[in-house]
Formats: sequence, C-alpha cells, structure tokens
Amino acid sequence: MKLELQKDALELLKNLIKTQSFSKEEDKTADLLEDWFRTKEMTFYRHLNNIWATNKYFDPDKPSLLLNSHHDTVKPNSAYTRDPFKAEIEDGKLYGLGSNDAGGCLVSLLATFTWFYEFKDLEYNLIFAGTAEEEINGKNGIACMLPKMPKIDVAIVGEPTLMQLAIAEKGLVVFDAKVKGTPSHAAHPNDNNAIYKTAEVLKWFEKFDFPKDSDALGKVKLTVTQINAGSQHNVVPGHVDMVIDVRVNDAYSNTEIEQILQENAPVDEIKARSLRLNSSSIPSDHELIKAGISLGMETYGSPTLSDQAMLNCPSLKLGPGDSTRSHSADEFIYVKEIEEGIEKYIKLLAKALKI
Repeated sequence: MKLELQKDALELLKNLIKTQSFSKEEDKTADLLEDWFRTKEMTFYRHLNNIWATNKYFDPDKPSLLLNSHHDTVKPNSAYTRDPFKAEIEDGKLYGLGSNDAGGCLVSLLATFTWFYEFKDLEYNLIFAGTAEEEINGKNGIACMLPKMPKIDVAIVGEPTLMQLAIAEKGLVVFDAKVKGTPSHAAHPNDNNAIYKTAEVLKWFEKFDFPKDSDALGKVKLTVTQINAGSQHNVVPGHVDMVIDVRVNDAYSNTEIEQILQENAPVDEIKARSLRLNSSSIPSDHELIKAGISLGMETYGSPTLSDQAMLNCPSLKLGPGDSTRSHSADEFIYVKEIEEGIEKYIKLLAKALKI
C-alpha cells in the first residue's frame, strides 16, 4: 500500500502543477484534492478553497494533531526557462511551479493521512488540512479554517525543510513609519528637510539591537526595505515614508516589538500593519521532536514564515524539498524526496501515535 500511495501522491502532484493555483485562485486544485478523498473513499469537508478531514475513528476525548500544507502558489518569475505548468521529470527531478513549495509537502502529508485514516486507537486524532492563500497570509486560508475544525493541540506544517525538524519559526511585523519636516521650495533655505533628517533615522535603524536572543532563532532581524518621498525636483517634501520589516524571534511577542519601536524609534509616526503573524515553536522535549531525533532528524530554527504563524498551539515545520528552491525559476523537487518524505512522515507519526 505504501508504494501505491507514493505513486498516487506523485501523480497528484503532477496534476497540481498543471493546474494554475495562484493565491485566491485555488478552486481547481481544491477540486483535485476532493478527487483524492472521493477515490480513496474518505470523508472530507470543503470551505471555500480549503479541504479538510479527520481520521475515520476520530475521538473528541483525545488530543488532535494537525497535518497542514498549502496548495496555492506565487506567480512564476520572469527567469523561468521552462513552462511552469508542465510537470516534467528529468534526472530524477520533477519540475514545475509549486512542486517544491509546497506541493511535495502537501501530497506527502495527504498520503500519510491516508495511510493512518482507518487505524483505530491512535494516541492522537489526525486532522488533515490542504489550505489556500498561504503565500499572501490571506484571510481565506488556514485562518478561516481554525474555527471550523476540531481543537488542535499540536501541528505539523508541511514546508520544504529537507525533512529536518524546524522547531521554531520567526514571526513577522511590517511597520509603516513617517519622518516629518517642513515642506518648501527648493530654492529657499530649509533647516527642517525631512529627507536629510531621514539619514540619521536610517543609521538608528541600522544599529538598533533587540537585546533578547533565542536559542533556536537567534536575534530579531530588523530591516528598512522601502523609502519614499518627494513629488518633483523643486519641492522639499513635508515627509518621508518608510517601511520596516521585522522578523521576530520567540523571545518577544509582536506586541512587545511594536511597543519598543514606538517608544524608541526617532520617527514621528510608526505603526504596525498587523500583529497576527507571531513566532512559532514547539518544546524541544515534545514527543514528536524526540521521535524525529530518534529517526536521525536534526533540529533548527527557521527564518521563513508559514501558516504556523496563524496557529495557537505548539507546531513543527517539516517537509520534503529545499526552502532555497522556493519561488525560484524552474522550481523542482526530487521524486526521491517525495518518496522519502512519505516514508519519514509515516515513521514519525507511528512513533508519536504509539503504533
């Protein structure tokens, strides 16, 4: 059965690649996930472009383990030399948009869920969720599904990690800031030029340090990523707009980050766009982590954001594929990575589910 699942998962991934599923346009790939459940005769539910299911012998008195990955993709970049929607296997590599991020993880978790679907007396209930809008942190993805699914006690989020255990993930807060000055004609003296003032502000942001480090995630990473001012050559603008990207470790909440910058940053205004994308982690002594380590997996902290940020439970990021291939031209995943991913997921859960 395991070999059959690996074959079926690969075929599903090929079909997913062939089917356009940009964020907010995932209806056709959701249909493909529906087809899997119907073919395998498993009960499932659909909300918008999200598909979810529980194991056959779901017991509300037991804790639940979520297996989640996404089926939306970014748009292909201009450097592609291949048709991004043509699923081709060459030299053991399956090429195509979304193959690595996160199609390989999605079909591997789905195959794993299918493997355990009819098992009785599991230590945990299993919940599978194939969700939409992950690439844009959209409101109609995992965020809208959480109230509809049973309570989740722990989660595995499928993202390419080379099947290593990402036990923590940085959160994200994006800030809009403003440096104000005196608008004037460029020909006249102006001792309150907002653009000149911004030079010192940029130096402050460059040198500012959040003191609390994290064992898994290191330091908070603050980066000024956008700056904009002025409308024409002979007018000194009244303000300069800035955008600051802050990747938050698990030593701070997003609310604390906002408070620190509002109290200390030498700007006239600074405001977070959202505080909902928090850092995520799972205790290093959790049974899932201990099971993974016993199988030879290593632990690390991930700097990239995923649907973990939407969850309010301990969560682990784990999946086949390599994060460095994500959003790249001529994206691919090794067929062997999918086969080994399914094998390792099953072994990991077998230990955690006491099978």
